[in-house]
Amino acid sequence: MLNFLHTFQPEAVLLAFGSMRIYWYGVFIVLGTIAALSVAMQLAKKQGFSTNKLFDLAFWLILFGIIGARTYHIFLQWPYYFKYPAEMIKIWEGGLAIHGGLIAGLIVLIWFCRKEKISFWFLSSLMVPGVALGQAIGRWGNYFNQELFGRPTNLPWGLPIDLMHRPNQYLAAEYFHPTFLYESLGNLIIFGVVLFLALRVADKKIKNEKVVLLSYLALYSVLRFFTEFLRVDSTVLVLGFRWPQIISALIFIVSAVWLGLSLKGKKP
Repeated sequence: MLNFLHTFQPEAVLLAFGSMRIYWYGVFIVLGTIAALSVAMQLAKKQGFSTNKLFDLAFWLILFGIIGARTYHIFLQWPYYFKYPAEMIKIWEGGLAIHGGLIAGLIVLIWFCRKEKISFWFLSSLMVPGVALGQAIGRWGNYFNQELFGRPTNLPWGLPIDLMHRPNQYLAAEYFHPTFLYESLGNLIIFGVVLFLALRVADKKIKNEKVVLLSYLALYSVLRFFTEFLRVDSTVLVLGFRWPQIISALIFIVSAVWLGLSLKGKKP
């Protein structure tokens, strides 16, 4: 695979029929969504939870997850979208920020749990493993869009990036860190961890349902914090740190402290 990344030049469009185009980015978003829902369905069946309610929840999570992810991305890139407002709707070209999707997803989950009178922590234990898997799959859309790559590198798995996609300061470079791959592989590991925890919860071997969501938030925040050191796409800087690093650090602190207190039987 690594040699393939070094030699293959990705194209954003999978198929074209006249003016209609099917983008790789959209394909991987759909595949990630299907995978996430499949994992959640299996966990729901294991727990004896209504699959109909799960489908209802999934609809709202997908809808507002995409809206939240796009809105958050637009906020971070506001000068560009203020200048080119028509670009706001072009989600098939990329531009879904996971932190925005997570925030929107948590709000929807809280609303749904209150409406249906279901435990938030229980339902999150069903949904979270699939989210991690969906992220791992969805990141490959960034590869085909030639976006969210890292700094220049001479490593054998460096990505060849078209001149038009390179930042001005790196026009002379040809190969770049495949940060999409680092995050995809990291999310696969996180998926394995939180799925193990979710299965232990389902088997009643772990009684504290909070560990699934809080572990995911802590682990993903660590992954995202460190991959951001390599990324070269523009974002807001705060005290020399990229905005996603600031958010990741805050999420990690809150989730890690909450998890630690929860495991000790204390309320945060």
